[in-house]
Amino acid sequence: MNSCFPFAVVLNTAAGRGLAQRQWPRLAAELQARGLPYELLNASSAQQALAQVQALAPGRPVLVGGGDGTVAAILPALIAGHHPLAVVPLGSGNDFAGMLGLKPGDFTQALDRLRFQPRQVDALEVQVVPGEHAEQGGHVGQGGHVGQGGHVGQGEQAGSQKVLLNGLGMGFDAQLTNTMQYAPGFLTGFWHYTWGAAASVRHLELVQVEVEVDGQRLYHGPSAIAAVMNGTRYGSGFLISPRSDAQDGLLNVVWSLAVNRPQLIGLMARVLPGRHLGHPLVRHARGREVRLRWSSPVFTHLDGDVCGRASVVVARVLPGAVCLLNG
Repeated sequence: MNSCFPFAVVLNTAAGRGLAQRQWPRLAAELQARGLPYELLNASSAQQALAQVQALAPGRPVLVGGGDGTVAAILPALIAGHHPLAVVPLGSGNDFAGMLGLKPGDFTQALDRLRFQPRQVDALEVQVVPGEHAEQGGHVGQGGHVGQGGHVGQGEQAGSQKVLLNGLGMGFDAQLTNTMQYAPGFLTGFWHYTWGAAASVRHLELVQVEVEVDGQRLYHGPSAIAAVMNGTRYGSGFLISPRSDAQDGLLNVVWSLAVNRPQLIGLMARVLPGRHLGHPLVRHARGREVRLRWSSPVFTHLDGDVCGRASVVVARVLPGAVCLLNG
């Protein structure tokens, strides 16, 4: 990297329960040993990090030390400013980095890959209608379909809009992500997620969902879980969407039919190694635009961060939106 064009390093000091902050001296030493100039962006919150990346000169490369949530926080500025992205996985989940084969805390591997040819990867633009604003119950009629450009249709109040790199989950997986905040502090990664699953399964809810892909309704019925993915995995390694390809210009959606508690536990065991597609209680599809509408609000997570309960989510692909330097 040219010394006149140093990396802007975004370090999430809270990522991985403080792992990023603890590992920063080692990462800084590695950058210096390789002769890679950098500028550390001191940010105490996601909003501050976003503002600082927005203030960078267009095209300035950004290196993120954190997990999926850290990348998601600054992703709008990365895309708008055409900032090439390098990732050093130091978060709790690191699922997008994991899909790329990057191991948490392995600075050598992550920085060695800067010699790779940069590649363009897709992102997701997501519109979320919070539960308190969503219509309740039933099938969406003619006026309620997704409009052009990923907007919700007539009769549905527009909610917040987000940009994601990895994906989103609704229902049981988002509920357990919310539950994980109460897990013992010594649990991390896969075991952190597993604790959340065990604690959440007794609160299993089946809610009516309508799944629409590229304007076609593919399912309308009870479900416990649905995910819209650009990456292949979530929850620190659960391979929820093994057929995803972040360079194919398509989103993948995976959802369950009606399941009871034992069936859900069995499905989650299959999800871990990615052997659930083809199971009679699982459906999946791909397209450019996906819309999920639930009859009542369900827990929702965006790139691993719970955003509360929502009833409607519309996601569309942004093909080749991010230039990845170490993928």
